[in-house]
This record gives sequence, structure tokens and C-alpha cells, in this order.
Amino acid sequence: MKKLLEQIEHWHEDESYGQIIEAIEALPAHERDYELIGQLARALNNSQSYEEALLQLQLIAAEGEQDERWHFRAGYAYFHLAQYEQAAKAFEQADQLQPEDETTEWFLSTSRRRATKQLRDQERMEKAKQETLTQGKAREAAEPFAGFDLTDFWEDSAYALETYVSEPPTNELITSLEEELGYKLPESYISLMRQQNGGIPVNTCCPTEERTSWSEDHVAISGIMGIGRDKPYSIGGEFGSRFMIEDWGYPDIGVVICDCPSAGHDVIMLDYRHCGKTGEPAVVHVDQEDEYEITFLAPDFETFIRGLVHEDVYDTSEEDKAEDLRKVREGEFSQLLQELCAAVTEIDSIEEIIRSVCTKIVEEKGHFSFHADKLSLLMYDVQFWLYTKVYPQTSREQYLKDYSSIMVFCGAEFSLGGYAPGFIEDWIDASIKQGKIKNEQQIVSMTDAAVDELLAALREFQSLC
Repeated sequence: MKKLLEQIEHWHEDESYGQIIEAIEALPAHERDYELIGQLARALNNSQSYEEALLQLQLIAAEGEQDERWHFRAGYAYFHLAQYEQAAKAFEQADQLQPEDETTEWFLSTSRRRATKQLRDQERMEKAKQETLTQGKAREAAEPFAGFDLTDFWEDSAYALETYVSEPPTNELITSLEEELGYKLPESYISLMRQQNGGIPVNTCCPTEERTSWSEDHVAISGIMGIGRDKPYSIGGEFGSRFMIEDWGYPDIGVVICDCPSAGHDVIMLDYRHCGKTGEPAVVHVDQEDEYEITFLAPDFETFIRGLVHEDVYDTSEEDKAEDLRKVREGEFSQLLQELCAAVTEIDSIEEIIRSVCTKIVEEKGHFSFHADKLSLLMYDVQFWLYTKVYPQTSREQYLKDYSSIMVFCGAEFSLGGYAPGFIEDWIDASIKQGKIKNEQQIVSMTDAAVDELLAALREFQSLC
């Protein structure tokens, strides 16, 4: 047992949580003592399996009553499930048993604040539901969106068709995705998706009663995810709900239904915490930039959609776009990107070409971010080619580690606001599978044919420099 616990600690230090879970779960139940079950719960927490962690902790609840680790692990699971009242209670116990621990104190104060906010949001949700019933008592019995003109609701654009819009969902597809996601989708959401299955609405702003990282009085969305798996921004798609929860760490409180202009740093979710997995969920804004702060938006999906307003109401888009255009045209490159560009001999004016590509991205999107569109994929190729030219002994893992230093979190003005690590992993693996990138003896590099294709694409931008 001592050797196993020592091995578990080594695995924990290496962040090999799956090996811890596998080793402990391989033991017969009667051989798992208090310490091993506690270690299993810790590993499950670190693997984002919070509900499973709580189930394990309940098995040893009596023994853990005077153990600050048990209460901390329970609080950690509740916190990441956005059950802040329970989290606060658990961290209070941990703090009493081991006072003045800075991590516990942070979780405790944050849990208390969010528990108060969660209670206030619940009261606001109930009040909003009552107001809806008072103003239109027949709405619950009526068809979703009765009296609401959806004729010009959606924006007509090639980008929306390429990344959001799917064929109308079948009953079988709806049932399949509900089983996959673990939540019953609201009838109003299904109704809207039968009219058009995903897309970019004309009105993209939702008023808020409190400040978020986006604005003092509203949040913005990039699009509404459809019911499907085929488009990248559908709830079951490549960048859908499970991707945002599992790869970006968003709390598993429901279903991500809208992405936002921050390229992953905030989302809109259906929140089932107060209604259960088959009830009518509220709609909330979840802010990764503020430790996944949750802000109530609407008591249900239909109210959320009816409440969207045009960006002109808050119009800072032209100023934001102008600032991003200035940044990509004039902003200083990171030291690493300057170093990589200086080594290029195959094509002239590589720095100006990069600025031209990124300028076109901003002109098309209105902001500077990379997604799954053609120009963004070109920039992923450019960064990989530049980096592996200068550092030819690069492994897949090394590139993934250093990627954010090129144009993301690089300390330079010419930079993106964020990125999805899981997307870059998928991109490089897909490129290897497609034969664009070689992975030989754990060294990755772009094939000659792929380099030629990339250079040809870049030369198209030379005339714009």
C-alpha cells in the first residue's frame, strides 16, 4: 500500500490523473481504504469528473468529518459544479480545521460571494417568470415565439452557412444529442432551430443588470449553435458544448448554446442548476476571464432571444474594429515572432504578409481572432512553418507548449486575446493525418509539398503589402 501511495504521488506531480484513477479502480472495493478513496476523489477532481469525485467522497464522509482534505476536495467539486452554497459550507469546514491556508481562503471567499449572487439570480429568475406570466398568461400554452417576427432574425452570410447552419434537426438527432449532453433541450430552442438550425442573428447583444468582462451593461454573442454535429459551431460539433466544458473548463451546468467574440473566453449557456436536467433552464453568461463567473441573463431561452438587441444600441463595434485594425497593421510583434520572421528567405516581406492576412481577418470578422475559417487556418500553418524552420528539432509536445508565445500570450501588442489549446492539438493531429505535417522520430515538420502550397497562398497577399 505504501508503494502504491508513493506511486500515486508521483503520478499526481506528473499530472497523470488517469493513471491514478485506473490503478485505484482496478482494486477490489474492499481493498480501498480511506486514503485511497480520498486520492481517487482528488484525481477525479483534477480530471474534471466532479460528480464522480463527490460520489467517492460520500463513501468516506463519516471518516472525513475531521479531515480538512476531505472538506477541501468536496468544496472543490461543488465549486466547479457551480454549486456555490455547498462549496462555501465545505470550505468553511476546511478553514476551521486548517486556518490561514491561502488557497482555502480564496475558494471560501469566492464561494460565499457567488452563493449570494446565485441566490439573487434565482430570485431574479423567479421574478422574471412571474412578470412573463402576468404580461402574457397565454404564453406558456402558446407555440414558442408566438407573435414574435422571425422573418429577419438571422443574418445571411457565407461565414454563418459554413460554420453554424445545419439542416433542420430530426427527432432522432435531437434525442441523440440530449442523451449525449445529458440534458433535455428547451422546446423554444428546438422550435427556433427547426426554423433555422443555427446561425448568426441580426441582433447580437443581450442587456445585463451588472458589469461583465465584456461591458458594463451587456454581453455580445457571435452566433447561436444549432442542434447537430456537422458544423464546427453546433452544440455537438467540433467547438460545441462538450468541447467548451472539457477543453476550456467551463462548469458542467448545462449546454453551451452561443459563442462570443472573445474566441472562447466567455460563452452563453443553458443553466439547469435550478430546474434539473429535464426542466426549463435559465440562460446565463459564463466568463472564463473572471474564474468562470456566472451572470444571469434570462429565465428561459425564449425570453433570451426576445431580449436580444442590435449592436448599434451599444455601438462600439466600429471603434473596436478600428483598434484591432490598427493593432494588426502597426502593433509590435513578439520577440519570438520577430525572430521567426527574420529567418525567412523563401519569400520577401513575411512580416507585411502576416499583417495583410490578419488585416483581412479583422475586416471580415470585425475583430482579431482565429477560428476554423480559411484565413485562420492559413495563419496556423504560417506559425507552424515559421517555428519549425528556426527550431527544426521540435516535437509535437514542444510546439503545443510554445504556440501561445508566438501570437497569443506573448506580451506584445500584436497578439490574440486567447486560444483553445484543444483546437491546436486537433489541428496539428489533423495536419499529420492529412500528410501536411510529418511526425518522424517524434520530430514534427511541414512537408515540402505543404510548404510550396503555403508559399503560393502567401504570395497572393504580397500585392496587398
